[in-house]
Amino acid sequence: MPEFYIGLMSGTSVDGIDAGLVDFSAHKPKLVAFEYHPFSSSIKQKIQHLSDINTKIDLKEYGELDCQLGDLFANTVNQLLNQANISHTEVTAIGSHGQTIYHAPNDISPFSLQIGDPNIIAEKTKITTIADFRRRDIAATGQGAPLVPAFHQAMFADNNKHITVVNIGGIANITALFQHHVTAFDTGPGNTLMDYLCQKYCQKAYDHNGDWGKSGTIIPELLHLLKQSEYFKKSPPKSTGKEYFSHTWLEAKIKNFNTYKAQDIQATLCHLTAETISDAIQKYAPETEELLICGGGAHNQNLLSLLARDNYSVNSTEKYGIHPDHVEAMAFAWLARQSLNNLAGNLHQVTGAHTPVILGGIYPGINGLG
Repeated sequence: MPEFYIGLMSGTSVDGIDAGLVDFSAHKPKLVAFEYHPFSSSIKQKIQHLSDINTKIDLKEYGELDCQLGDLFANTVNQLLNQANISHTEVTAIGSHGQTIYHAPNDISPFSLQIGDPNIIAEKTKITTIADFRRRDIAATGQGAPLVPAFHQAMFADNNKHITVVNIGGIANITALFQHHVTAFDTGPGNTLMDYLCQKYCQKAYDHNGDWGKSGTIIPELLHLLKQSEYFKKSPPKSTGKEYFSHTWLEAKIKNFNTYKAQDIQATLCHLTAETISDAIQKYAPETEELLICGGGAHNQNLLSLLARDNYSVNSTEKYGIHPDHVEAMAFAWLARQSLNNLAGNLHQVTGAHTPVILGGIYPGINGLG
């Protein structure tokens, strides 16, 4: 008999909502259906505005967007169920990551804030919803990120091979799987800086296949400057976000390189992402034999070719049966299941928490819990 959970993910790239219907009845979770709902330009602008470190928050604007995203998440779930011809009564729970507005695990009062009201999701789908996964880990002195490595371990660990999963969203992170040991952390920018530059100069959401960046020539002096960032020198556990690697940060770094073509800066940013991923692997996971790539960066062929230069075998997670665009949605379905089964969702040695903890707040569906 199927054991259905739904995972919802909206990441730092702010492109849209991923929804995955996952069956946990077999030994390995299986994706049954997937729905992607792109954000409208209006919603995207609102998210980017609230996420801007220079924005003074209007509480009315904040509250309205929280509700609007809750509606969008709920509608995406209902579309997913219609597509799969599955009733809400057959789904145990939804795991909703929400949309990150601010991630500050190292502040005096550390926090991570995601919006997309789970009350609305539970009410409109009639399904128990688990949300707000990060803050319990932070309460336990962790970074609240990355959370997906526990799922990576469950899905991709191979006792005969040293595998490192590289998730390249707006921010990039690695999960090094060596038998029963896991090393994982955010390496730095993934697509976020490249997306910003592409939107600014090409009026496109992202650099398709990395073609624009590939047409440019790397600027060694700029790459050296960017890699001097204090974040890259920190030891894990560590996590970061667009609060640190923001467009303000980038503009301050490139202001003295305005004689170069925009595509040369883009080429340099692509090298920055690739080199900081590779540097992190070489320093903290030198035994790596194979890279498994997931997230939007899996579609940037220029970036993948740069990662392959280190003589790793570079493959998509599809090699192990999961499309690279589906991994994170499946992960939050898995995390929801962990929570409802009173199981920890964090790898505390990864996040820096002092103990494993059950993650998230539970918002009951029409029939109560489960």
